[in-house]
Amino acid sequence: MSASLARLERQLGYTFQNQDLLILALTHRSFAGRNNERLEFLGDAILNFVAGEALFERFPQAREGQLSRLRARLVKGETLAVLARGFDLGEYLRLGSGELKSGGFRRESILADALEALIGGIYLDAGMDMARQRVLAWLSNELESLTLVDTNKDPKTRLQEFLQSRGTDLPRYDVVDIQGEPHCRTFFVQCEVALLNENTQGQGASRRIAEQVAAAAALVALGVENGND
Repeated sequence: MSASLARLERQLGYTFQNQDLLILALTHRSFAGRNNERLEFLGDAILNFVAGEALFERFPQAREGQLSRLRARLVKGETLAVLARGFDLGEYLRLGSGELKSGGFRRESILADALEALIGGIYLDAGMDMARQRVLAWLSNELESLTLVDTNKDPKTRLQEFLQSRGTDLPRYDVVDIQGEPHCRTFFVQCEVALLNENTQGQGASRRIAEQVAAAAALVALGVENGND
């Protein structure tokens, strides 16, 4: 670790009282001696709890399934790795020679695991309140960007879940026209949503595609999505 640990602590927003915990959190199993796997286990549990608690408070109308999906997105390895890269965490990892040669300091799973280990280390060093504070600070942008509309789902599902969260009738889709030869048809569909004054339109090579396009247009008309998602 050529980089200064004090610099890392400034980026994390926390100074360890017990520096051994910080060093242990940065020690991969490929490095000789003790490693960060136990701290990772602890940090993973804390991360899931803090994220779940934050989502529970932020989305009081959300169902259990919606909260679970949002939490999964919030704590997934990709999200944690992005945060870790923002801290230049790879510069501080203690890796074995094999991992160093193979670029382990850039590997998503190693970075995510180390960040969870740091959470576990902060908890042991200063308690739950500080661990919660740091996790929420690190995840603040991701938390702000979350909505009950799961953007990993197709537009029809996203629209349905949004309307359900508002206690509104589900959308209605009607085929208004079919053009072209049987082997090359274009379907025209309209989507009727109670919250909108006008129906949205969609077209595609199948009824399913046309319905998805109409649903996406409805999400934009409702102001839920901006059309560039």
